[in-house]
Amino acid sequence: MDLTSEGFLVEEGLDQRYEVLKELGDCHASLGNYDRARHCYAEAALLAADKAGPHVGRGVVAIQGGALAEAEEAFNEALRVDPDCPEAWCGLAMLKQQCKEYVDSFDLYLKCLEKNADNLVALLGLFQTSCQMGTFAKVIHYLELYLDRHMGDVSVLFCLAALYARDNRLAEALAALDAILTLEPGHAEAAALRTEVAGKLARAAAETAAR
Repeated sequence: MDLTSEGFLVEEGLDQRYEVLKELGDCHASLGNYDRARHCYAEAALLAADKAGPHVGRGVVAIQGGALAEAEEAFNEALRVDPDCPEAWCGLAMLKQQCKEYVDSFDLYLKCLEKNADNLVALLGLFQTSCQMGTFAKVIHYLELYLDRHMGDVSVLFCLAALYARDNRLAEALAALDAILTLEPGHAEAAALRTEVAGKLARAAAETAAR
C-alpha cells in the first residue's frame, strides 16, 4: 500500500470517528444527557477543527441548560469556523429572542434564512418575533417562499394565514385557511380563525354596499 492510500484511510477513519461522535452528541442532547453531549461535541471538535457542527451542538445544549453566555460563545465559535453556518445564526437568534431583544433576533433569523430558506426553526422563530414587533412583510415573504417548496406544511400555512389576517389581507387569509381545512378538516384553530376572518370580510362588504 502506498503512502497516498494510507493517508486516505487515516483521513477516512477520522471522518467516520467524527461523524460517530457528532451523532452521539446529538443523541445525548435529545435525551437530556447534557454532560455526555458536551463531552462528545468536544471530542468531535478536536477531530475536525474545520467543522461548525460540534460548536452548534454545544450551543444548543447550553441554551437548554440556561447557560446563555456559554451558548453565545459556542455559536460565535461555529461562525468563526464557518461564517455561512445557518444553524449558528439561528442559535444566536434564539438567544436574542430568549433575552427579548426582538429586533436583533429578527435580523439574525433573517440572516439564517438567507443561508438556508428551508430552516424551519428560523422560520417559526421569525414568525414569533414578527408578532412581538408587529412587522409582517419580511416574514410573510419567507413563509411564502417556504410554502412554494413545501405546500403541505400545515403549521407554516397557519402561521401565514395568521399574519395575513393581522396585516388585514383578509381574502388571502381566508384562502390559506380554506387550504388548511381541506388538508386537515379537524384543525380547530384554523376553523376558529376562518370564522373570525369571514366575519370581518362580511362586515367590510356590508359597509361598502351601504355607501
